[in-house]
Amino acid sequence: MRYSGRTGAGLILVLLATSATGQGRLQVEVSPPDTALRDNIVAYVGSVADRDEPALLNMQRAAQAQARSAAEALGYYQAAIQAEVTGGDQPTLHLRVQPGSRVRLRQVAIRVDGPAAALSDFRVPPALGLVPGAPLNHGHYEDAKRLIQNQASRLGFFEGRFDTQRLLIDPSTALADIDLHYLSGPRYSFGPVRFEGDSIISAQLLQRMVPFRQGAPYNADLVAQLNRDLQATGYFQGVIVEATPQAAEGRSIPVVVQLQARAPRTLGIGGGFATDVGPRLKANWTRHWTNPQGHSYGAEAELSAPRQNVGLWYDVPLASPLTDKLRYATGYQYEELADTDSLSKLLTLGPEWHSKLSSGWQRVISLKWQREEYRLGDDTGLSNLVMPGISYSYLHSDSRVDPNNGYRLQFGAQVAKEGLFSDNNLLRGDVQLRGLTTLFERHRFLGRLQVGGSATNGYKTIPPSLRFFAGGDQSVRGYDYQSLSPENGDGDHIGGRYMIAGTAEYQYSFAPKWRMAAFVDQGNAFNDLALPSLKTGVGLGLRWVSPVGPIRVDLAQGLDEGGGLRLHFSMGPEL
Repeated sequence: MRYSGRTGAGLILVLLATSATGQGRLQVEVSPPDTALRDNIVAYVGSVADRDEPALLNMQRAAQAQARSAAEALGYYQAAIQAEVTGGDQPTLHLRVQPGSRVRLRQVAIRVDGPAAALSDFRVPPALGLVPGAPLNHGHYEDAKRLIQNQASRLGFFEGRFDTQRLLIDPSTALADIDLHYLSGPRYSFGPVRFEGDSIISAQLLQRMVPFRQGAPYNADLVAQLNRDLQATGYFQGVIVEATPQAAEGRSIPVVVQLQARAPRTLGIGGGFATDVGPRLKANWTRHWTNPQGHSYGAEAELSAPRQNVGLWYDVPLASPLTDKLRYATGYQYEELADTDSLSKLLTLGPEWHSKLSSGWQRVISLKWQREEYRLGDDTGLSNLVMPGISYSYLHSDSRVDPNNGYRLQFGAQVAKEGLFSDNNLLRGDVQLRGLTTLFERHRFLGRLQVGGSATNGYKTIPPSLRFFAGGDQSVRGYDYQSLSPENGDGDHIGGRYMIAGTAEYQYSFAPKWRMAAFVDQGNAFNDLALPSLKTGVGLGLRWVSPVGPIRVDLAQGLDEGGGLRLHFSMGPEL
C-alpha cells in the first residue's frame, strides 16, 4: 500500500495492488482521500493479477460500474469515476474517483411490533449508525435487518417478518430515509427433552441438568448452555443437542439430545517444577461414573522432595448436579518442613458439601477429622481435631488460563472444641484477595493480599498444618519457602498465629506471549499483632504465556534479615 503526496489542492490516496512482472495490477486513486471508500472499491473489483492488457481493456467498463456500486454502498451517489488502462511490462487498470457529496440519513424509523417488543433482550439496533444526520451505509442498513432477524431466531420468533423494509434515496438532495417495520409473531416454546444414545446415566439425573422447563419460552442460548453443561459433567465424549423449529408441534419445539459416553476411566500423569518444592510428579485416576445416579470416585497423588501426599474421593451429585455435590474425601500427607529437621504426618477424613450460590459464589461446608503426628523444633506431638469448616470463593475473570482483567476472593474458617473429639480449642480463618487489570493492552497491574489468623488457648499443641508461614514463590519472594515465621531457641521456624503477605506487581507485554515484570512483596508470620515485623522483597521477572498459563521466572532480593538474592520459578494462572 502506498500513499501519494499532494497533487494540486488536495491529497490523493493511492492503492497499488501489485503482482509479478507481466501481470495486471489495480491502482485506485481517491481524491480527497477516503480509506474506507478505497478499500470497498478494491473489494468490489477484485484481483486483476491474472489479466494482461487486452483483458484489462475488456473489463474497464465493468470495473467502472463495480467502483460505482462500491461508492453507492457507502452513500456516494454523485461520484465521478474515470477508468484507464496503461500498458507496459505491468499493465495497470487505473480508477480515479472523486466521491462528491455523501448521502446522509434524514428520517430513520425502525420498529418492532408483537410480543418481541416487550422483551428487554430484543434490541432495536440504534448503535449501527442508523440515526438522522449519519452518513448512509448500505452495510449498516443490511446489518440492522440481519440483527433483528437473528434476535428473532434466537428468541423463538420463527414466524417473524418485515412488514416494511424501505430505503428511499434522493441523490439530488443527498438525503435518505429508512423505514423498517418488523412483526415478530408469536413466540415458540420448549417442548419435552428426550435423551438418546449410549449413556448409562439415569434420565432423572439428566433432566436435572436441563436449564429450562417444558413450556418455557424458547431461547437458543439455553440450548447452547445445555450442550456446554452436559459436556462439562465429564460423563460424555460427545453431545449433540437438536432443537429445530421444523420439528415444532403447535409452536412447541421438542429437544433431542444425542449422547455418546466417554471412557469410564482415565489416568493422568504429569510433572512440574517450582522453587518452593523443586521437581514434582502428579498422578490421578478417575472413575467418571459408577452407577446411573452419576456417582464418581478417584485417586490423586503428588510426589516432591519435601512433600508426598495421596488422596481418595467419592462424589455424589445433589439436586443441582452441575454445581452441587457431596464429596467424601480422605488423604495422607508427609511433609518435611523447609529449612529445619521438622516433619508432619497428616491424615484427614471427612465429608464436604460443595455448592454454587445464586450470587455466583462457590461455597464448601466441611466436617474434617484430622490426625497429625509432628516434630516442630523441640515440640513433638500427636494432634487429633474434628473441625467443622466453611469457605467461600468467587472468581470474576475474562479468561481461565491467561486473564487480562479480573479478581478472585477467598474466605475460609475452621473451628475445633476441646472435648468434642478434639485435643484443643481452635478458631482459624484466612482471606485471599487477588486482582488484575490491564491498561492500553500492554500494561498489567497485579495485586495480591493474604491474611490469616488463629485463636487458641494451647498454641504449642497446634500442629504445623494449622500454623502460618510466609516466604516463597506465592508469598514473599526473596525468601525461602516457609522461612518467615517465629523461631524457637535453636533457630527453627515453628510457624505463627498470624500471617500477612501482599504483592504489587507491574507487567509489560513487550512481545506476543512475553512479558517483563517488576514487583514488591511484603509480609511475615508472627505471634503478636501489636508488633508485626514485615519483611520486604523486590525483584524483576519474565513471563511466558504457555497453553496452561503463564510460566514465571523471578529474580528477587530480600531486603531484610533472612533474605537474599533468589531465583523463583512457578507456573499457573495469575488469578
